Amino acid sequence: MYLHMTGESFISLIPPSLFQSSTKLLYIALDLLCAHTLIGIADSGQPRSSRLFTSPRKDTKWDGMEIGAAYLFNPFTIATCIGRPTSIFTNCAILFAIANGVSNKPISSMLALSLASYFSIYPILILPPLILLCYDRQAEIEKATSAIKSASTNIGAFFAGVAWLLYISSVLTGSWKFMTSTYGVQLLLPDLTPNVGLWWYFFIEMFDSFREFFLGVFWLHLGGYVGGLCIRLRTQPLFVITTMLGLIAVFKPYPSLSDTSLYFAMLPLYRHVFPLMRYTFFAISALLYATLLGPAFYHLWIYAGSGNANFFYAITLVWSLALVLILVDSLFAVLRDEWEVERPEMKGKEVRQI
Repeated sequence: MYLHMTGESFISLIPPSLFQSSTKLLYIALDLLCAHTLIGIADSGQPRSSRLFTSPRKDTKWDGMEIGAAYLFNPFTIATCIGRPTSIFTNCAILFAIANGVSNKPISSMLALSLASYFSIYPILILPPLILLCYDRQAEIEKATSAIKSASTNIGAFFAGVAWLLYISSVLTGSWKFMTSTYGVQLLLPDLTPNVGLWWYFFIEMFDSFREFFLGVFWLHLGGYVGGLCIRLRTQPLFVITTMLGLIAVFKPYPSLSDTSLYFAMLPLYRHVFPLMRYTFFAISALLYATLLGPAFYHLWIYAGSGNANFFYAITLVWSLALVLILVDSLFAVLRDEWEVERPEMKGKEVRQI
């Protein structure tokens, strides 16, 4: 599993001896902090009841401690802690942004998201639903809030935070060259090291003359989900954030186990729609299949020499298929939950297309 390193402009300034001696405790502390943040999000009740939508199944839930424990004992979380990628800093900042959003602290939420986007550019994709979440919480508590004023304030706070962090990095490193080696790598995909993502094999086989075109297509594909999800699921922006985290884990150029662990940390917040999911067994089976055989296939290709790139890429396709199945199934469950609020007479009934 390829763990892409981001946020190097700050991390590289830490003395190696100090970083090596305290790194294990640091990552354990970060995981505990993430679990504590998840407990706060779960106890807020936002996944089940918000200003614009209340699920008829809101009483079916796991409490905050159970969700925190599910995150800590998730094998992907444990593997991330052992691997110690810098993406754990991004995950922690994202969870803080969500927690501040549901706690009606929009400025703190935007600053936390700006920190996450500084470490890795992908969290900027959850900015629109996070703005909607912050606005809903403000409107729910304060009762009189201008949508345009709230959105402009939050957007300004986010970009001000990003600009300040980038400026501090340029001062500390003495130049702006870090932009090319960090964000440039993520945007332009110069490193085609095999990983669990979908990009590397496609661009290995790509003719150079088509590279720029398909780079744009792949990025448009990843970014194109945000608008549609925000419009269709306007009443549940927190679920839009959860879904976008899953899409990022599947379709980002350099995915890692930490991205999947973050998505699976948010998914239990929607325990109330689990009974509506239809392909849980198949999706979990495919995920376990890819998880167990992925390292074996990689070893056979790279070290044993008894396979080729197709050999490993096939198992990464199974991995992506499993995650996409969970994404689509959870989306169906949430939409079905909404539909039963609009048409209560259809609760529990099968829908057949003719």
